[in-house]
Amino acid sequence: MSQSVGRALRILIDLGEGPRSLDELAATIEVHKTTVLRLLRTLEEEGFVYRDGSHRYHLGARMFGLAGSALEQREIRGMATPHLARLNRATGQTVHLGVYEGGEVVYLDKYDSRHPIRMYSRIGLRMPLHCTAIAKVLLADLPEAERRRIAETIDYTSFTGNTITTPQALMAELAGVADQGYALDDAEHEAFITCVAAPIRDASGGVAAAASLSVPHVVLDRDQVLELLPELLETVRAISADCGFIEGKSHG
Repeated sequence: MSQSVGRALRILIDLGEGPRSLDELAATIEVHKTTVLRLLRTLEEEGFVYRDGSHRYHLGARMFGLAGSALEQREIRGMATPHLARLNRATGQTVHLGVYEGGEVVYLDKYDSRHPIRMYSRIGLRMPLHCTAIAKVLLADLPEAERRRIAETIDYTSFTGNTITTPQALMAELAGVADQGYALDDAEHEAFITCVAAPIRDASGGVAAAASLSVPHVVLDRDQVLELLPELLETVRAISADCGFIEGKSHG
C-alpha cells in the first residue's frame, strides 16, 4: 500500500468515529498539517469527506453510497452460509434462515437434520407470523406501532393447543422476545417440533434476518433444545459481525 493511500484510509477511519479538525487529524496520522490538508482536499473533491462551517471534517455522501453497495453485494444468505452450515454440522439439527419481506416471513435457506424425522419446510415457503420462532424474532424488531398493526391483521389459525390466538397475546410475546434476544416456538406450529430462533443484525443495528434450530420432540425435548441456544447465539453473532454489526456500539 502506498503511503498516501494508507494515510487517506486512516483519515476516513478516524472520521468514522466522528468529526475532526485538521489539527486532530494531523495528530492522529502523525504527519504535518500540510500533508493532511492535501489529502483532505482530494477526498473532498471526490465526495468522500466534507468540511462544515466550523472547519471540521466529516465523512461525505460518497461514503454512504459505497457502504450501501458493499452491503448489497454481500447478500445475507451468502454471508450466513458457512456459519449456518457449521451450526448444522455441530448440532445435527435442522437450521433455517428467514427474512421479513413485503409483510411476509419466508425461508431463505435450510440445512436438513441428520435425523430421519424432520419438519416440513422449504426455501421460499412463507411462515405463519404468529407461531414461528423466526417470525417472532423479525416482528419483534419492528416499531411497536407496526407490530400492533400486523398483530391486528393476522389470521390466527390455531395449529396446535399452544398456538397464540389473539393480538394481545402476540404483542406480549413479541415484547418478551425483544427483551430476551431470542424466540421460542414451543410446539405452536407443529405439535411435535420445538424451534428456537435468534436475530442477525446488520451494520445499522437492525435485524436483517433470523436463524433457527428446529428439533422433533423424539430427538430432544424443550429443555434440551434450549441447551443449544448458546451455539445458536454464537452463530448469529458471527454472521452479524460479517454484516458489519459492531456489538456494544450505539447504532443510531
